[in-house]
Amino acid sequence: MASITAHYGITTPVPFQNIDVARDNRIFVDPHAIRLSRGPSPFAADAVTALDTFFDTVSIDAMSSSVADHRHGLDLLQHFEEPWETRMGMAQVGFRGHGGSADVGSWIWDALRGDLSALLRVGILKHLEDLPLFVNGIDRDITSDITTRIIFAALADFTADMVNIYPEFTTHGHTTGVVQRQVWDSTSRSWAVASVELPTVNGKPLLLVPAGWARPRLLMSAGRYYETEVLTFAQLERATSRNGKLLKTPKDRLKEQPGLGRGRGTNKVVTARAEDAGHDILAQFRRFVDERAERAARAA
Repeated sequence: MASITAHYGITTPVPFQNIDVARDNRIFVDPHAIRLSRGPSPFAADAVTALDTFFDTVSIDAMSSSVADHRHGLDLLQHFEEPWETRMGMAQVGFRGHGGSADVGSWIWDALRGDLSALLRVGILKHLEDLPLFVNGIDRDITSDITTRIIFAALADFTADMVNIYPEFTTHGHTTGVVQRQVWDSTSRSWAVASVELPTVNGKPLLLVPAGWARPRLLMSAGRYYETEVLTFAQLERATSRNGKLLKTPKDRLKEQPGLGRGRGTNKVVTARAEDAGHDILAQFRRFVDERAERAARAA
């Protein structure tokens, strides 16, 4: 086992995730971490544009009444090959461990056309990183795989930049190779095939990921959303006032009540109920996550 820097003999600090080149690494590309990163430029902006144009295109198709648009939207979600070039994630729980990309795409499409349709139409559901909060089976592994495929072009451009900066990638017997890969074209809003040049390790392409774009856990996870905004709103729904004091049911007791057990189903139902009451608890959750992430970055 060897990290990227150890394998290539790079002795200076590097701006990419310094993962083990010989095995799956249990860190996951996080779309919200990318959104918050603001760098490196121009790759972060390109990646966010790819994420947003993809999700917007699929969302428009999902909200359409056209059968042709429905076929198009579902098709866009069924082109996620497992991105083993990054060496990130866990293969047994990625696409291969879930029946393949077609099944995963169908889960997302069915959710957008079904239970999540109302949240999509009122503008509460906005980004790709919102999906793990509500769609069963979409957790850090699948989210990482999907994100990597959508931003593949930005990652390939970043990798090319690193190869130019660090001569170790192409000296002392190390080489690069040209491979054809599916990429999301943000301009045409369609999948395309591009030739990209990547470093190779034992004959296998290596795709570099900027430091900070991958994490052991997603910033926006279903469990975190449930424990914060979902249960907090449920507390307010049931709160009573006595002698001018607001009395709230403890969250541990709420979890035992019917309809409030941990799970994405509860997340969906309570989010919709909050919206009906005029509260966007998903927006509140984003602010909570962003503030915590900013605080952690300042402390680092």
